[in-house]
Amino acid sequence: MEDIEDLLIGSGGGAPPGFRLPIKTVGMNPKKKPNPNGCNTNNKLSQIQDPLAPLSPKVPGTQTIYIKTFGCSHNQSDSEYMAGQLSAFGYPLSDNPEEADLWLINTCTVKSPSQSAMDTLIAKGKGARKPLVVAGCVPQGSRDLKELEGVSIVGVQQIDRVVEIVEETLKGHEVRLLSRKTLPALDLPKVRKNKFVEILPINVGCLGACTYCKTKHARGHLGSYTVDSLVGRVKSVVADGVKEIWLSSEDTGAYGRDIGVNLPILLNAIVAELPSDASTMLRIGMTNPPFILEHLKEIAEVLRHPCVYSFLHVPVQSGSDAVLTAMNREYTVSEFKTVVDTLTELVPGMQIATDIICGFPGETDEDFTQTLSLIKEYKFSQVHISQFYPRPGTPAARMKKVPSTVVKKRSRELTSAFEAFAPYVGIEGRVERIWITDIATDGIHLVGHTKGYVQVLVAAPESMLGTSAIAKITSVGRWSVFGEVIETIPHINDRTASTNETRSQEKCFPGANNCETCACSTEPETCACGPESCGGQATPGECAVTKNAVLLEDRNNRNLLGWLLRKRKNRDEKRMENEICLGSQKKQEQAQGRSGEWGFVDRALLGGMLVSFLTIVTLLVHLGFRILSSN
Repeated sequence: MEDIEDLLIGSGGGAPPGFRLPIKTVGMNPKKKPNPNGCNTNNKLSQIQDPLAPLSPKVPGTQTIYIKTFGCSHNQSDSEYMAGQLSAFGYPLSDNPEEADLWLINTCTVKSPSQSAMDTLIAKGKGARKPLVVAGCVPQGSRDLKELEGVSIVGVQQIDRVVEIVEETLKGHEVRLLSRKTLPALDLPKVRKNKFVEILPINVGCLGACTYCKTKHARGHLGSYTVDSLVGRVKSVVADGVKEIWLSSEDTGAYGRDIGVNLPILLNAIVAELPSDASTMLRIGMTNPPFILEHLKEIAEVLRHPCVYSFLHVPVQSGSDAVLTAMNREYTVSEFKTVVDTLTELVPGMQIATDIICGFPGETDEDFTQTLSLIKEYKFSQVHISQFYPRPGTPAARMKKVPSTVVKKRSRELTSAFEAFAPYVGIEGRVERIWITDIATDGIHLVGHTKGYVQVLVAAPESMLGTSAIAKITSVGRWSVFGEVIETIPHINDRTASTNETRSQEKCFPGANNCETCACSTEPETCACGPESCGGQATPGECAVTKNAVLLEDRNNRNLLGWLLRKRKNRDEKRMENEICLGSQKKQEQAQGRSGEWGFVDRALLGGMLVSFLTIVTLLVHLGFRILSSN
């Protein structure tokens, strides 16, 4: 089977993203029965459709597509882009593989179980005589696998050509698109699995050369999108109503080193475009220690921003320097600790997730003990534990393996130690701002996250999806916590009032920690979030929120509790404070009237009573005179 890129006629380099190539410009190999004479009559330039190929009873372009995704968030984003293009061209999408006319399988090559699941699904599809298209890292890194025989293939950097592949496969042709080219455009059509979450790939590939990693074979060397293209995508998805943006790549920390920029530059550019009311949050993706060590303070500053989750995924893989060297991880345990310690110190409420590989070739009992000690020392709230799987073609696959019984024993021991942690004990009763973006697997609760990305399950109507709210933590579990919604937070984009009305009604809502004089007091107050965060005390009488001071760290629970106390104040007292802040002389006079002086209304009522009294007296006198006269 030849690569379809070698079969394109002409030197135009293919069609632009989303454009259907005319059939005469696409080469394909029709599926034919073997020649009884033993001769191979396949011609790679042949453009004659196999007359034995099954014909779909449906009108071309209307067949139903089933998409199955394995692996990381980058793969999920690729699937969403492919789904978007297919949907844009009229192909219905279905979650039911049985009713679909074609299966599109997006694969992962990181672990053996993922690839085994792919093999099983491909075999099932072939057994059901379903046309198959296989995408992702497996065909890109291992194109000659036996399991891939007889199916069409689309490479990781060719997802903008998925419509061509699907159309030709539905006609009965087996085609491949694997040759590397420029990165797919970010503005392709997209069908998100969760309409409130945008998975934004910022680069492909990496700069590392880990001895166990197969992904590098598929994703290749580092290739970064430009800052302008990423910022443009952020603006677009925010306008679409996205409430969470996940930055995704094989190594977020390496971003931009191939184009002369770095991760802090990108993060600051993105943060500047997020809504000032923190209605859309940014989650920074997985980053390896070597490439953020030199930017720790800058990244910490971004993580403190109110529109950025105080959460980072930093894989350590082993607590032993000897094992890290064998893995070619390019950092030491001490450097990993520096990353964790620095971010924890500089970012209040910081949450860090990490990864561990158990049983890497050459790992001794002492090496494992060091790993176990590291996990127990830091008590990470999230640890992804994997047993070592040798991936074909990697240096680690040729190393002497640890016995599988030992690997499993270490994995169980590490898992047991991790599950003994109680990371959320002590937060019961705390009041937090949460961002709600999903439905829990039980179908009852909605899933929200705190700024530290702690999962909070709340019983609330689905109408609250895509909103943020103030929630009180009612109970804690091992993997998540439960809460109850106290109040939803209005978003700037949701308000329908005029700009002037919006400004006049601006208030200190919980979790915002606005750097302003709260409750519109006429007396200058120190900003609740502290001078170290806001740069000093707010100016007296300042009730407007500047763009850079809006929504500072909502992790400060004292501010939230203070807000709740203010909500319980007497209504008359709150009205008095607002009237003082507005500085209305007329309202001040009304307030003074309530303290004992005669107001205008009081004088009018008294005057009316006097007039009525005099009128009655006059009538009585007049009536008396008439009676006397008649006598």
